[in-house]
Amino acid sequence: MPLRLAAAGALTLCLLATASLAQGLVPNDFFNAPVDESLPTAVEADSLELDAKSGVVTASGDVVLGYGGYTIKGQRLVYNRTSNAAHFVGAVNIIDPSGNIAVTEDLEVTDGMMRALVSALTITTYDGARITADSADYDKALRTLLENATYSPCGDCIDAKGRRIGWSVKAARITYNAEDGSLAMEQPSLALLGVPVAWLPYLWLPDTSQSALANVRFPSIDYREDIGLKVEVPISVYSSKWTDIVLTPTLLSRQGGLLGAEWIQRFDQGSFQIKASGLYQFDRDAFAGRVGDRDWRGAIQTSGDFVPAKDWTAGWSYTVFTDAAYFDDYRISEARSSVNEVYATHLTRDTYFDARLQQFNKLGEVLESTQDQQGSALPIVRFEHMLNLAPGQGRVEISGRLLGVQREADSSGIVNGVPYDFGYAGNKTHAAFQAGWQNQFIGGGGFVATPYLGARADVAYYDGDSAIGPEEASLWSATPIAAMDVRFPLAGSDGSTVHLVEPIAQLVYRGDTSLPGITNDDSQSFVFDDTNLFSYNRFSGIDRQETGLRANIGGRYQVNFADGGYVELVAGQSFHLAGTDSFTVTDPTQVGLNSGLDVSPSYAVLGAYGKFAQGISLGGKLQADTEETRVTRAELSARYDSARYSLGVKYAYIADDPESGVLIDQQQIGADFGVPIDDYWSVTGNGSWDIASNRFLKVGGGLVYDDGYLVIGGSAARTGPTHTSPDDTQFTATFRLKSPAGLDVGFTGGTGN
Repeated sequence: MPLRLAAAGALTLCLLATASLAQGLVPNDFFNAPVDESLPTAVEADSLELDAKSGVVTASGDVVLGYGGYTIKGQRLVYNRTSNAAHFVGAVNIIDPSGNIAVTEDLEVTDGMMRALVSALTITTYDGARITADSADYDKALRTLLENATYSPCGDCIDAKGRRIGWSVKAARITYNAEDGSLAMEQPSLALLGVPVAWLPYLWLPDTSQSALANVRFPSIDYREDIGLKVEVPISVYSSKWTDIVLTPTLLSRQGGLLGAEWIQRFDQGSFQIKASGLYQFDRDAFAGRVGDRDWRGAIQTSGDFVPAKDWTAGWSYTVFTDAAYFDDYRISEARSSVNEVYATHLTRDTYFDARLQQFNKLGEVLESTQDQQGSALPIVRFEHMLNLAPGQGRVEISGRLLGVQREADSSGIVNGVPYDFGYAGNKTHAAFQAGWQNQFIGGGGFVATPYLGARADVAYYDGDSAIGPEEASLWSATPIAAMDVRFPLAGSDGSTVHLVEPIAQLVYRGDTSLPGITNDDSQSFVFDDTNLFSYNRFSGIDRQETGLRANIGGRYQVNFADGGYVELVAGQSFHLAGTDSFTVTDPTQVGLNSGLDVSPSYAVLGAYGKFAQGISLGGKLQADTEETRVTRAELSARYDSARYSLGVKYAYIADDPESGVLIDQQQIGADFGVPIDDYWSVTGNGSWDIASNRFLKVGGGLVYDDGYLVIGGSAARTGPTHTSPDDTQFTATFRLKSPAGLDVGFTGGTGN
C-alpha cells in the first residue's frame, strides 16, 4: 500500500512554460489556471524514509505531489530539513488543471510548496497508522515540533461496519528530538474507541522504543483481605533523558498509606535504580501469627547494569527488607529481589566468563532462622572457551568453575518419612577444570563419528561446621573422559515429504569420583528424558558427575511435510557397563534415586512432537520401566489454534515412589479454550483437575475485547485445596495498546485473597 503524505496550506507552483514555444501552438489555458487554495495538498509515494542524523526525508517510487489542481509526478523527492531545501530528482511530469503536461528534469520545490511539506501534516504510514497536526516545524536541534497533533495506529479507527475501534493520542504540542530519540508531549490525552478516558498535563519519554514505552507507569487497583482495597497512583515528579524520579503514593483501606519512591539514573554505558517503600500498618492484627505482624514494614531495592568495555557487562542487585513476606503481602514487584549479587560477564564468539558474588533471599512466610539456611555463593565463577583447530583437526573445549558456598545453618527436611539434606552449615570451596578435544568424521553414505577425549580435575574443601553433615575434609581428584558418538542418518523423499531416520549410539567413559565436591550444593535434581538421553554428563552442576562406562542407544525419526508441518520422535535407553554407577551412590539430597538411571538397562524414554499446517500441534514425553513394564512418568499435550479459536489439553503423570517420598501416583489434566462471540469479543476459560485426589486444581474464565489495536479484558480464577496456593481467588484485568509497527504496552493486574 503506498504511503501518502497530505498537507493543507498555501502553495506556489513555478510555471514551467518555455519562451521558445510558438504562441499559436500553446493552448490558452496552458499552465495559467489559478491555484485553488481550497484543494488539499497531497503527496503519494511507495516509501518514505527519514535519516534522523542528516535530517533528510526521502519519498521514493511513483511520487505524486498535488497542489490546488496541479499535479507533479516523479520517482524521487528529497527534502533536507537542515537546509530547508526540497527537490525532485530525475524526470518530472507536471499536469495542470486542464490536463496539460510539461516534462522537466530535477525540479526544485520552493516557496509555498516547501511550506506544504512541513505544515498541516497528515501522514498515513504503510501499516495504516495516521499522524495529523495543524502545523509542523523543524529546528536546528533536530527537533520535530507538531502543534495540535494526533496519533492513531488505525487511521480513522472506524471499521467496515462503521464502529469505532482502537485508540488515539492527542496533544497540544509534541516535540520529538531525533538526536536522542526523546519525546515530550504537552497536555496529552488518550481516547479509547473514540472516547477520551485519560489526560496528563505533561509526559516525557527518554525514547520511543518498546522498552521505554513498556516502562510507563499506570495507576492500579488491587484488593486483599489483609490490606483492603489498594489504589496506587505513580507520579513522575522529574523526568529527563538521564534521570527519572517517581513517587508512588498508595492508599490501603485497611492499613493506611504506603509511600514508594524510585530514582532511575541513566548513563551512556548503563543505568542504575534505587527504590524504597514502606508504611506504618494501621491493623497489624491482620497478619497475626505471621512474619508481617509488626508496626513498620518496608524494603529498599537497588540494581544496576553497565557496559564498562566492549564484550563486558557488569552490575549488581541488592534488597533489604523488614520481613520476607512484605513484597507478597503488598503486591510489590519481587524482580531481582531474591538474589543479592555483584557480577561481571564477558562474552565473545569463542569465550564466556562470568563471576558473581551471590546471597540468596527466600521470600514469603519465611522466618529469619530459615534465611540462615540459604547458602551464599562467595564466589561463583564460570569460564568456557572454544578453540577451532585447522580444518579437519577438530576443536578444543576448555571450561572451569569455582564455587564457594557459605551457609549459617543446616538445611534439611523430611518428606513423607524420607530425609533430605539440602545444605550444610559452614564453608565449602570447590574448583573444577575440564579440557577436551573432539572432531567429526563423515564416512560414506552419511555415517558420522564424533570422538571425544578429555580430562577433568577437581579440588574441594569443606570445614565440617555442621551438626549433621560430614567432618572437615579436602579432596583432590582427576577424571579421565573418553567418548564416541556414532550416527547414521538416512533420508528419503517422495518429492514433497522428507523422511529422516537416524540411529544413534554413544559409548562414554568417565572416572570413578562421583561426588568430587564433598557435599552436593549445585546438582540436586534432574529428570531423565529425551532431552538428555544423549548426554555425557547429566548433572547440571560440578558437585556431582557421572562415572563408569555407559552406553546410550537410541535414535531419531523426523518427517517434514510440504505444508510446513513435521513430526519428530526421539527414543532410547542407557546401559551402565562397568565401573561405579554414580546414580547408585548415596547422596543426602536423594538425587539419582529412582531416576531411571540407577538401574541397567535404564528406563526407556520417548519424546514425540508434531506440528501441522491446520493449526494443530502435539507433544508428549514418556519414561517407562521396561523391567516391570510400567510407566513412571508421562506428559501429553495437544493444541489447536485457528483464527480466533483455540483449544489446548495437557496431561501429566508421575508414578508413586515411596523411597523418594512420593506415596501415591500424581496425575492431573488441564484444558484451556478461547471462543469468539463477536467480531472483537472472545470468551476464555481454563481448568485443571487433580485426578489422584479427585479434586479440581484450578478453574477460571474471562472476557476479552481485542480489535488488533486495543485489548481490554477481565478474568477470574479459583484454586482448589491441593494447589500450591490452595483456596485462592484471583481477579485479573488486562489493558494493552498495540500498533502494526510493533508497539505493545499496557499492564495486567489482579486481586486475590
